[in-house]
Amino acid sequence: MKTVIIFDHPYTATAGDNVPHHRSFLAALLKAVMAQQRQENNDVDLIDLHADGFNPVMSAADLTNWRRGQSTDPMVADYQQRLLAADRIIFMFPVWWEVMPAMTKGFLDKVYAKGQLYQADTMKTKLTKQPRIDIVTTMSTPNWIYRLIFGAPLAKLLFRGTFLKTRLRHFKWHNFAQVEKKTLAQREAILRNFKL
Repeated sequence: MKTVIIFDHPYTATAGDNVPHHRSFLAALLKAVMAQQRQENNDVDLIDLHADGFNPVMSAADLTNWRRGQSTDPMVADYQQRLLAADRIIFMFPVWWEVMPAMTKGFLDKVYAKGQLYQADTMKTKLTKQPRIDIVTTMSTPNWIYRLIFGAPLAKLLFRGTFLKTRLRHFKWHNFAQVEKKTLAQREAILRNFKL
């Protein structure tokens, strides 16, 4: 089984062996998820947006090509081919201002493109393997405030506004709130016990 992980956090530097060195809890989660996937004999393909130098900005030329169902950016075309081969897709990013960071949003805008990964007329996905999609996030906002006060905008944006709209139905969100307030022992227990 092929697992593609899209990782978006500035505090990571990917080593040559494709194992991240980390300064963030999210990067520690990434290391744990990669180890778990490999233990299950899955082929792990890491897309580290910061390490790759991905440009999330949609230029006028990008938008013109996007409307035509084309890509002139070789990095975007490579990402698209990797997603088409995926049995499972895992997005990992921090929640900033109640949504995803710019790199993840730009990835969705530029990579999950009509004519490439979904059909323009029907909005039906071209990811024929119907991959399971997991979203792993960290945030400072308490879970109850995020859900009750803010209405969980991330879940609405990704599940309803992106994946369900294009008929990708196997979706699960794993959120770790207020990690910075947890003790080292509590964080280590999360890393030990977290399973996707």
